[in-house]
Amino acid sequence: MRATTIHAPYDMRVEDVPDPVVQLPTDAVVRVLRSCICGSDLWAYRGEAARQPGQRIGHEFLGVVEETGSEVAGVRRGDLVVAPFMWSDGVCDYCREGLTTSCEHGGFWGAVGYDGGQGEAVRVPFADGTLVGLPKEAASDDHLLSALLTLSDVLGTGHHAALGAGARPGATVAVVGDGAVGLCAVLAAKRLGAERIIALGRHEVRTDIARRFGATDVVAERGEAAVEAVRELTHGQGAHAVVEAVGTEQSMRTAVNITRDGGAIGFVGVPHGSGTGLDLGVMFDRNIALRGGVAPVRAYIPQLLPDVLDGTIDPSPVFDMTVGVEGVPDGYKAMDERTALKVLVTDAR
Repeated sequence: MRATTIHAPYDMRVEDVPDPVVQLPTDAVVRVLRSCICGSDLWAYRGEAARQPGQRIGHEFLGVVEETGSEVAGVRRGDLVVAPFMWSDGVCDYCREGLTTSCEHGGFWGAVGYDGGQGEAVRVPFADGTLVGLPKEAASDDHLLSALLTLSDVLGTGHHAALGAGARPGATVAVVGDGAVGLCAVLAAKRLGAERIIALGRHEVRTDIARRFGATDVVAERGEAAVEAVRELTHGQGAHAVVEAVGTEQSMRTAVNITRDGGAIGFVGVPHGSGTGLDLGVMFDRNIALRGGVAPVRAYIPQLLPDVLDGTIDPSPVFDMTVGVEGVPDGYKAMDERTALKVLVTDAR
């Protein structure tokens, strides 16, 4: 089969790799209908996250079950399923507590020796704990498939950020970052009842989506100018709930400085850079809480799925470029050059 591999910075290839097979009785093999490229994939693409030459890549996909191991009971051949960006056994202490990203037997798609999502098929460990069934009729609805694909990562991650920040009815929420996760955090904050949502971003195409998703205000400034603008919008107080969806020192510093005293920051931007941007003294004095981290999206999919299916929320606009499997390297280039927000990868067969 064909699958995306990474060989060096900026060297993405689509190559022939062995077809996945059931190796353990808890495995399933899924034929991929839709996958996508994540902003966090760009750290490997740019050489800022180490990868072995030829390693598989991609962690967001949905598709059809082709084969199951003898112990798999929750899904069967022909089922349409979505996979969260990490696999998990569903039964360990962490999984039972909803923290599936800390599963004692879990792992990340594209890890050495495992399949990545940007290919034609994937071997799924712990299929019963990992995969979530979708209505079969969705397989023939391109628009719905795109919306459902966001459940694998960005929608659940945005939801995690909004929850961590304390988005709630009547609250003012500010979102730092106009990538797909930040935009999904806007959508999540709206879903959770936020009264005012301030999106911080400089790219008009993206902030237009933020407004479509529920943003009431847009701040295009950065750094201290952004802090001043948010303070002006909030009568000098700042936002009750702030999402940090970038991961740089500057973005975290901005998040702290636009948070209202007694408020909270939900951080989901993968940290990168020389520092954190955090001053614990400032946070202590102003009673600012910090919550977040790797989003346990497997736990959120059952909560979010009904709203996607009935159209209450539609995260599909985060995809603004579509390629087949053979076009994945072009998709990386487009996202790296910021000519694409998020690239959808369709079944090539």
